[in-house]
Amino acid sequence: MERTLGIIKPDAVSRNLIGEILALAEKNGLAVRALKRLHLTKKEAEGFYHVHAERPFFGSLTDFMSESPIVVVVFEAEDAIAKWRKVMGATDPAKADEGTIRKLYAQNIERNSVHGSDSPESASTEIPYFFSALEIV
Repeated sequence: MERTLGIIKPDAVSRNLIGEILALAEKNGLAVRALKRLHLTKKEAEGFYHVHAERPFFGSLTDFMSESPIVVVVFEAEDAIAKWRKVMGATDPAKADEGTIRKLYAQNIERNSVHGSDSPESASTEIPYFFSALEIV
């Protein structure tokens, strides 16, 4: 079994899409092992997205991620990372497959409703950014 981090971003939370997104994840075999709603500060968003600090979109991304609440989730399944990424769809909603979260709900390439770990290495640092071992059941 593998674990991955999922984030339901501010654009989706503000449009009350939490349940629909979680339902799609569960229908695709991803079990919720931890879940919480929180509001990142700009500094916390910068800490989470530090790997993108040199990219031109870093400032707008961290502004967006700290503008209103998010929901963070630990999913578990065989091949959880690949499964969640498939359910999310391509980063650019215009290129996302039909039925994926981003095709259904993303507003644009930045306000794309969800985040997911892209590798076991990133999952191993992203999950503990938000959850202690005691919170994952």
